[in-house]
Amino acid sequence: MIQEIENRRSIRKYKADKINKELIEDIIYSATLAPSAKNRQPWKFIVYQGKEKEKLVDVMRRGINSEKITHALMKEWAFAIPDAENTVRIMEEAPCLIAVLNTNQKTPFEDIENEKRIVEICDSLSIGAAIENMILTATEHGLGTLWIANTCFAYKELVDFIKTDNQLTGIVAVGFANEAPAKRPRKPFTDIVEYR
Repeated sequence: MIQEIENRRSIRKYKADKINKELIEDIIYSATLAPSAKNRQPWKFIVYQGKEKEKLVDVMRRGINSEKITHALMKEWAFAIPDAENTVRIMEEAPCLIAVLNTNQKTPFEDIENEKRIVEICDSLSIGAAIENMILTATEHGLGTLWIANTCFAYKELVDFIKTDNQLTGIVAVGFANEAPAKRPRKPFTDIVEYR
């Protein structure tokens, strides 16, 4: 597995080749093996391909366009809207999009009590582990992935389209890479590890 960790890249250009159902299910199965706080397994995965994927991308585009005008959700991040618009292009190209829901949480745009916030953090960590399993399994199968968080700019539109009140954690794009990005720089080990 260390080789998959070394080889994994965030892919932003995809070939049009479709991915078979068995491969998708293998990727999602690996997600279900992730550790989760109190074994809550707070995840649900919704796979979008073909026409349904096109509809999801269109909803994302419309939501970003609305946020561009209103700044209703992310006014401090208005500078990041061009990046979110590029994400739409990536989503269009990728043959498969997997929406990842946190089944224990609701919208991240409302205040919650401290105790519930801690549970939300633990659930988010659990889902992060599940997504890491997904993208490493995809890498092992020769696929590229992109972990997409720009869904925040179109949050309401996306959850309405998905027909859920569960928290949308993000979307994972999956497909055969049409690029080979170089390894990105990492912080020096001495800057991030401290022994006491």
